[in-house]
Amino acid sequence: MNSPTPSGPPDGPLHTQVHDDATRPAHPARSRRGVLTHAGAAFAGITIGVLIGVTAGSGSDKAAPTATATMTVTSAQTPIATPGADEVSAPATPSPKPFAFGDTWKLNNVDPAKPFEGNLTVLGYEQGFTSVGKASEEAGAPGYVWAYTELRLCGVKGSYTDNTTSWTLYYSDGSRISPSSSTYSDFPKPEFPFEVTVTAGKCARGKLVFPVPGDKRPESVLYKPEGLDEPREWSVPKA
Repeated sequence: MNSPTPSGPPDGPLHTQVHDDATRPAHPARSRRGVLTHAGAAFAGITIGVLIGVTAGSGSDKAAPTATATMTVTSAQTPIATPGADEVSAPATPSPKPFAFGDTWKLNNVDPAKPFEGNLTVLGYEQGFTSVGKASEEAGAPGYVWAYTELRLCGVKGSYTDNTTSWTLYYSDGSRISPSSSTYSDFPKPEFPFEVTVTAGKCARGKLVFPVPGDKRPESVLYKPEGLDEPREWSVPKA
């Protein structure tokens, strides 16, 4: 069996300088009387109006209130977080817990073009069987033996196509082993098909062979087909 190895901040806050007439330096007295020009008359009228507006309704023992100009400035500048400020983030979604052998994971493909419902189970793991082919020769290293995991994939609704490249064995040191790229006549039967399509009411069940180091045992069996964010795993019991 041959297995394909599967987006300028403004210049700054705007400041508006408001000069009150009372704070302006007094003009020097004219050396002779003159007739008010039209501009001078207008200035006098404005000054009287301001004085009337400020003193109207005020008691003689109270100071005249000070007028205040308020300006609201809207800036398109992006707010900058204050260093050390608390940040609230959404809690991370926990990873799925490993299954035990015999536990079933419900498979759902929500693609409207090809919806599917089904279930997947890892039934067991065995290590150390013999064959006419040598596991060490396939692995290219001494000390390897053959092992297999038994799988079952069933359809409930729609159809689903999968292949053996979705499966790996995971070890505690982080190493992973893919299924054998070979098949021999004396491999345990029935063999799990390299590629299979299941439909409603139909299943595929069989044994998937791996060349593994004889002095170590995998921690789990991982299933990670294309489109699945996180693999699902089944824990391998200690020998």
